[in-house]
Amino acid sequence: MMKPVLVLAAALAALPPAAPGATPVPAVFDTDIGNDVDDALALAMLHALESRGECRLIAVTITKDNPWSAPYIDLVNTFYGRARIPVGMVKASGITPQASPMIEVPAGRKRADGSFVYPRRIASGAEAPEAVALLRRALAAERDNTVAVVQVGFSTNLARLLDSGPDGWSPLAGRDLAMRKVRLLSMMAGNFADPKPEFNVQTDIPSAQKLFREWPTPIVVSGYEIGASILFPASSIENDFGYVPDHPIAEAYRNYMKMPYDRPTWDLTAALYAIRPGRGYFSLSAPGTVAVDARGITRFTQEPNGRHRYLMVNDAQRSRALEVMILLASQPPPGGE
Repeated sequence: MMKPVLVLAAALAALPPAAPGATPVPAVFDTDIGNDVDDALALAMLHALESRGECRLIAVTITKDNPWSAPYIDLVNTFYGRARIPVGMVKASGITPQASPMIEVPAGRKRADGSFVYPRRIASGAEAPEAVALLRRALAAERDNTVAVVQVGFSTNLARLLDSGPDGWSPLAGRDLAMRKVRLLSMMAGNFADPKPEFNVQTDIPSAQKLFREWPTPIVVSGYEIGASILFPASSIENDFGYVPDHPIAEAYRNYMKMPYDRPTWDLTAALYAIRPGRGYFSLSAPGTVAVDARGITRFTQEPNGRHRYLMVNDAQRSRALEVMILLASQPPPGGE
């Protein structure tokens, strides 16, 4: 019987790489890492897609106001061989500062000699640059109409970006900078199957309202119902991440809840669509406009010229999407097979 790691390597080899000559999509990952483990899995997927030449992570920004969030992101980036990726932190928001073993345990683990199991450069979120300043710097450096922004947490950072003014990185105000540089905002937010408040929206309602009202580029939303219908299996955590003795994604998963458990793929779906929008993993609603009410409920109004759409998925698409999300999330770092 083949070992799971060999099966994984064979499966990865069967996945088609990026088209020859294709330009990797510059991507920003905006996350509330530490509130749920799907953020970590989505980040692992983006690293796999970068390894495959499909995207290039230009920044990770954080909306969870907890000092361990930035160190965990930094150690994951380092694990995948990309310590260069800048990490920005929301400042003075007070949003979900609660402790999280999912990020604290991996970030704090040390070996017998006192060295960290997962090396990192950032000791605390206080050391990370402010998120909006980093967003402005990262966007200003990219070609026009190329950046995919993946927002899988609260809208705090992006709403603040809209209100930002010119600085040393760009003479443009935040809204104009986003309009010039961003091709797509792919976000996990809302619920389009059942009119109930959703966590990412409800946690910072004013920012979500502002983002849907003022963001100047197309937005595609993966609602609660999409990820809830596609569960990431505990069996993958137990079998597909064992190519190293210590894996920061698998360790986060184990520390989030008592194993074994399957978890919705909310954030993974938004990341997958952002980088592979044309692969048919999902369908799109008609164009329209998303609005957020005072309770944090998202309502979609169909409009021919609307800039907003939401994802839809059928059974066949669920199977395809889950398979590729498992393979990408568990793909070894470059040179790690």
